[in-house]
Amino acid sequence: MKVQLHVNEALIERDVASDVTLVEFVRNDLELTGTHVACNNGICGSCTVLLDGEAVRSCLLLAVQVDGSNVTTIEGIASGANATRRLAPLQQAFIECGAVQCGFCIPGMIVTATALLRAAPRAAREDIVAALEGNLCRCTGYVKIVEAVAAAAITP
Repeated sequence: MKVQLHVNEALIERDVASDVTLVEFVRNDLELTGTHVACNNGICGSCTVLLDGEAVRSCLLLAVQVDGSNVTTIEGIASGANATRRLAPLQQAFIECGAVQCGFCIPGMIVTATALLRAAPRAAREDIVAALEGNLCRCTGYVKIVEAVAAAAITP
């Protein structure tokens, strides 16, 4: 089937098999490998993307289901950032707060937190914890990740 959607603000038109998941389409067809795959059943959050502004698990959606939608992957998060910066403020906060260890979960965490901060730019700590509860991390214990999102929430 032919799908047409915007991925990281670029119009994409492709023929896609009806059984290809959105994460497979993003990673394999578009070669945007920042969106990770760990569980293939929506539990870990590593495949989180923004679909029309909402954080969703891309392993649970078929590419044909998102025809006509806007998809933002981790590669597209910084696109609206100040032209002199290479990273979005949230991404920079992850670095400054030491919120990255192995890094595997970080794209999903940043995409999820981006959706939260767009909806609630001054999100409270408890809102941050609740938003990230579906994103699994085996390395950090979440303390630094929550600190990074909180720092971005108070950064103008």
